[in-house]
Amino acid sequence: MYHQKTIILASVFMFLLLFRFCTCKDTITLTQPLKDGDILVSSGENFALGFFSTRNSGNRYVGIWYHKVSEQTVVWVANRDNPIANSSGILSLDQSGNLILHETDKSSIFWSTNVSGVANDGFSAQLLDSGNLVLFQGPNRDVYSWQSFDYPSDTFLPGMKLGMDRKTGLKRLITSWKSSGNPGIGEYSYAMEFIGSTQLFLYKGTTKIFRSGSWTGQGWSGVPEMTPNFIFNATYIENNIEVGVIYFVRNSSIFSRLVVNESGIVERLTWHEANRRWIGFWSAPNDPCDGYNHCGPFGICDPYKSGAFECDCLPGYEPQAPQDWYLRDGSRGCKRKVGAEMCKSGDGFVELARAKVPDTSMARVNMSMGVEACEEFCLGNCTCEGYAAADIREGGRGCITWYGDMIDTRSFSDGAKYSSKKAKSSDKNQFLVIGMPVIAIGVFLLTTICCYMKKKRKNKKAYGRREHEVGFSFSESLKSMDGSFIDKDIGENVDLHVFDLKTIVVATDNFSPTSKLGEGGFGSVYKGKLANGQEIAVKRLSQSSGQGMQEFKNEVTLIAKLQHKNLVRLFGYCFHRNEQMLIYEYLPNKGLDSFIFDQEKASLLDWKKRFQIIRGIVRGLLYLHQDSRLKIIHRDLKASNVLLDADLNPKIADFGMAKIFGGDQDEAKTRRVVGTYGYMSPEYAMEGLFSVKSDVFSFGILLLEIISGRKNNSYYLDNSVNLVGHAWDLWKQDKALSLVDSSLGDSFDDHESLLCIHVGILCVQELAADRPTMTDVAFMLSNRETKLPSPNQPAFIFRQLKYGTDSTSAPASGGAGSVCDESITIVRAR
Repeated sequence: MYHQKTIILASVFMFLLLFRFCTCKDTITLTQPLKDGDILVSSGENFALGFFSTRNSGNRYVGIWYHKVSEQTVVWVANRDNPIANSSGILSLDQSGNLILHETDKSSIFWSTNVSGVANDGFSAQLLDSGNLVLFQGPNRDVYSWQSFDYPSDTFLPGMKLGMDRKTGLKRLITSWKSSGNPGIGEYSYAMEFIGSTQLFLYKGTTKIFRSGSWTGQGWSGVPEMTPNFIFNATYIENNIEVGVIYFVRNSSIFSRLVVNESGIVERLTWHEANRRWIGFWSAPNDPCDGYNHCGPFGICDPYKSGAFECDCLPGYEPQAPQDWYLRDGSRGCKRKVGAEMCKSGDGFVELARAKVPDTSMARVNMSMGVEACEEFCLGNCTCEGYAAADIREGGRGCITWYGDMIDTRSFSDGAKYSSKKAKSSDKNQFLVIGMPVIAIGVFLLTTICCYMKKKRKNKKAYGRREHEVGFSFSESLKSMDGSFIDKDIGENVDLHVFDLKTIVVATDNFSPTSKLGEGGFGSVYKGKLANGQEIAVKRLSQSSGQGMQEFKNEVTLIAKLQHKNLVRLFGYCFHRNEQMLIYEYLPNKGLDSFIFDQEKASLLDWKKRFQIIRGIVRGLLYLHQDSRLKIIHRDLKASNVLLDADLNPKIADFGMAKIFGGDQDEAKTRRVVGTYGYMSPEYAMEGLFSVKSDVFSFGILLLEIISGRKNNSYYLDNSVNLVGHAWDLWKQDKALSLVDSSLGDSFDDHESLLCIHVGILCVQELAADRPTMTDVAFMLSNRETKLPSPNQPAFIFRQLKYGTDSTSAPASGGAGSVCDESITIVRAR
């Protein structure tokens, strides 16, 4: 009897011990860390967390892998680039509520969740059955302070999101391992881009190598396998809080993952238990047509052309370089056929029923417009090259329209519908049958109109003269139905939305002071919100500005023609009597000056972010000077004219003073100088000569300001030199790194910082011929080992300029103002 009781008590004791062990096997607490050799297993035993090593390596990493899959498959790694060399690692919770990875003596921290916690005894980290490691601040399991799903490695799991948290700015993307034996961050990434219509891109470094296509409502247009019967339930989310995509497997017993491997392939894999291996379900790039922009502008790639070259041209286009196509190289794309002009002979669309629609980064999306209205809008707009439904469900809704070069279009055996404009090339018969009667009717109408206008001008000559003097002259212009300008002063048609004054007044709360974002030489900028929730920035040109109208024309003409991620995007304009307004995309972080010249906010820009901003400005200027259809000199590049988006990416703004150059034009001269003191090159400030090297000089000043966190024209050292002179003195003394902003502490990269200072001084050399081009600058900043030339003496280094007290003088300190005393002449694009 006694023996039986002993057995029963022992069994109960073992059960209790087992129960205690089971309830804690998926959790780390303050008193229960995870040591090397131990593992956590999720409640449903789908995933495990522990220490592991890769093949042929003794390095130890903390990771998550499938527990029920016989082939160890790691889906997340904590210390990717910081392995532990031995088996003394411990993953534990500290008193601040953070998970930390350290060795036994805690002498080194190899990884940490690095969140701000609240001291209590309820901290815990739990491995969920979804594969998500979640850090809780207390007993409430609905509130977490950190989760591994926000920081993916190379694997996208069901329940995980790719995209961005708009409140925190957190971007979720997956990045490849460096190699099969090294889980460090590799060179390939799969990330979402939010310009135009949202798309996913596979990158090699910063180079796009594959595009998913836009979201169609049920999947990506470039992934036709995503049908309504897809094994996953995919959901696209876009609201004020976040934008991204999430999916769940319809059958929870199936293990499936999307991974970016070290070879640059993004692939969907599913575990097949019977064969005990991962089966490939989908991958990309999978054929030549998956390569980004494989057939160039206005090309379409068709991999199903038996034995033939996969590249073809969209309707109305022909190969840009036929000799290259014979060699199966379509990278230069296509050009408009002679005589096939859309605005004159376009008569409809060619529907590509099974296609990945062109890159939507520079397309425009209007979700309030139906498909039929979308077709009519595009047909009546000369600059619209094609259209498609934004959402293909329930017959289609929303409107995507394309402008400029259409790239990365391809055919599928199944896919989304895309309609491209078609154009007829005129021939002799068409001219005789159609052309002659049209010309006859046109001559008659033109004669009638001329007689009427001549009589009208005679009767209202005085009124017409006054209208030209005080407002935006419409004496030789008409406003088209789609809001384009057709004006001899402006040049080619500009496709922009025309906002009525009432809409802008409502959006800005009647231009209330609380909506005001800032004020410049040409007026004020207000934040607004349209009825559809779109946030905008409204630049209201000052009525007292003598240059306001010319600025208005210049910005409308230039920015509408420019499409680049590092240039501010113009949505439209509003013109009403004496009111001229430009409506831009709203950039929540305002100007770069509000960060680098503010002691508190400067610390938000670490060196990595500052270097990214510098390179973004370089890309924008390089586009203006070389890669755009127009060669444009900005003439007023400064910190306040570089705006920052939600991710602190730079966008060059304010083109009111910009000048267009012809393709073979290198420099020009003006009698009156415009720009901002402290950023002007010497040849421009003193002789009125401007060129791309003028912008290079301004960039050099801006580069030194970003590095130092100090203004050029308000920096004093014994009241004798400015920032450029101070940088030059430090350079000659081999103390250039002393220029770096003190708010960065010791966290900056010495080599990159010295490289940027060197490039900055090269850009501000006194002689324009000595300065590099923006192409040179881009190359220098992208090649760390490049040997740079020794700089010559910069301009304006000996003393801080002293200004008089007359009305034409600028202040000797404080904010810099723009010099705006020139009537800007707009040169037509060639």
